[in-house]
Amino acid sequence: MSSITDPEYLPVMESFYTIQGEGFYSGTPAYFIRLGGCDVGCVWCDVKDSWDASQFDWFSIEEITKRAKDSGANVVVVTGGEPLMYDLSLLTESLKKEGLQTNIETSGAYPLTGNWDWICFSPKKFKSPLKDFYKSSHELKVIAYNKSDFKWAIEHGNQMNTNSQLFLQPEWSKEKEMTPLIVDFVKENPKWKISLQTHKYMDIP
Repeated sequence: MSSITDPEYLPVMESFYTIQGEGFYSGTPAYFIRLGGCDVGCVWCDVKDSWDASQFDWFSIEEITKRAKDSGANVVVVTGGEPLMYDLSLLTESLKKEGLQTNIETSGAYPLTGNWDWICFSPKKFKSPLKDFYKSSHELKVIAYNKSDFKWAIEHGNQMNTNSQLFLQPEWSKEKEMTPLIVDFVKENPKWKISLQTHKYMDIP
């Protein structure tokens, strides 16, 4: 059975054990579950193949959890696509029963489901996020594609809860252009930190 409304099955584009390359958990071993399906439509998305969920096989929560547990990882990162297009309550319940830490990366465009140990909120201009994420997220990660994104980052950062971590990350194709500007911005705004896609620099899948 495979349906977007069936919480016991999810469309998995890929899953793999690797090193988290971005944000607060950068450098941490983690098992990634990349779900298929996204309608946010970022023009610079580096996983556009994930957008069409219909091309991926649907797996049971039990099978997804078993693969995560068998990987040997302690941290599981659920990403996409946009993972919150689906009800993830049963997935996080199953992962937690196995003692696994649950992290999610989301644009915040859909309501939050699931029990998460860490929420990385990365809002996009292409589809507005829900306001609840400013209070519930542990980490704000803003992708800097051009100079106007710094003002946009400040607008979102000012809405975040006081305990959240704030990161600016250069979009990969603009890395050489944007990184020096991000360095200057962070020096002037020290509550922000720099996130780099270290897995790409190190050629880690």
